[in-house]
Amino acid sequence: MGAPHPKFDKMQEETVQPQDADNAAKPLEQQLAEALARIEQQRDQMMRVLADAENARKRYQAEAANAQKYALERFAEELLPVMDSLGAALKTRDVSGIELTLRQLKSALDKASVREIDPKAGERFDPHRHQAMAAVEADSEPNTVVAVMQKGYSLHDRVLRPALVTVSKAVEKSERNPISDTDLD
Repeated sequence: MGAPHPKFDKMQEETVQPQDADNAAKPLEQQLAEALARIEQQRDQMMRVLADAENARKRYQAEAANAQKYALERFAEELLPVMDSLGAALKTRDVSGIELTLRQLKSALDKASVREIDPKAGERFDPHRHQAMAAVEADSEPNTVVAVMQKGYSLHDRVLRPALVTVSKAVEKSERNPISDTDLD
């Protein structure tokens, strides 16, 4: 694939510990030329390593962009038969075709790990999964679901849309008679 990785520990030893015995016999110009050659070789190795790192970074960025771009591809492929069935059911105005389409849609959502949030009456209100649209006085325990206005959906453990619910609140007990004539003017 690429050039072998440089051994930095060896290069450091060469630059830190010059060999005085060999250098004493050589003229200064030759020693300078050899040092410059070693520097150029090390610079070349460093540039290759930097280029390899930059190429790897660009490759990973491209892979991440493609993964994000085509993440919904399988889900979209699962929805195409649903679209076909819905179109055919609307042309024939067949109720059983619409029911079949709904089952196909639920199956496609299930394969994509999209789950319904459909709380039952009496279930404890969960602000992370439910959105209270109204609070009504009810005989049930306060902060429990009374009715579901619209189902919610989650993807894995993330809520896509909370369930819209009506919750119960405590019944206010009034000491006074609401049909009293004492408040009349």
